[in-house]
Amino acid sequence: MRALVTRPREDSEAVARALESRGITVMIEPLLEIQPVDGVSVDTGTAQGILVTSANGIRALARLSPDRTLPVWAVGDASARVARELGYVRVESAGGDVDTLAALVMARVDPAEGELLHAAGTVNAGDLGAALAAAGYRVRRQVLYRAVTATGISSDLRHALEQGTIDLALFFSPRTARTFVRLVTAADLKGSLAAVAAYGLSANVTAELTLLSWRALRQAAEPTQAALLAALDHDL
Repeated sequence: MRALVTRPREDSEAVARALESRGITVMIEPLLEIQPVDGVSVDTGTAQGILVTSANGIRALARLSPDRTLPVWAVGDASARVARELGYVRVESAGGDVDTLAALVMARVDPAEGELLHAAGTVNAGDLGAALAAAGYRVRRQVLYRAVTATGISSDLRHALEQGTIDLALFFSPRTARTFVRLVTAADLKGSLAAVAAYGLSANVTAELTLLSWRALRQAAEPTQAALLAALDHDL
């Protein structure tokens, strides 16, 4: 059995290991390339903590600032794990999406203690700053990276789809799902997916994937990698 993983390359490594431990061969096709924003400097001195809505945000912040003392509130377990691996010692995961992260912050953080630094990209799902501002928090959104979408599929993926050697496809964001649909359609390969089961992290992700005809289309019970893998395990 062979699975396609469409995340940026650094983010694909952990899910690839999890799939390989299940005896599944993995093909990584990054549909987003993460690039740093040039000329950015970060001052953490006025912040009481860091908000992380993707692992790429905390990676970018760690490259720019040596400070590992501030608490980190991360949107999910994957981004929290990366923060810990980078040396942040006070890390808590919201285990979900932007809404659960906002709820976690409201439960843990006193807005009177100072602003929160959001390590962000140029494009982010949801509006974390607006949700927290409505509750009296000051959020400084610092754009540290950009995610550039692929302009075409690789020759390896084209060959795999044409030969029918992909059994599963995993999608972790609406943007990667939307990009896959666009690129496969442009390559005239929509008909090659009839034997592929697709797995989406959330309703927003699977909504993008309904434009293609899959063998099956599954959605994780909650927006976490663990839940997505559980959905896959149910079908194995």
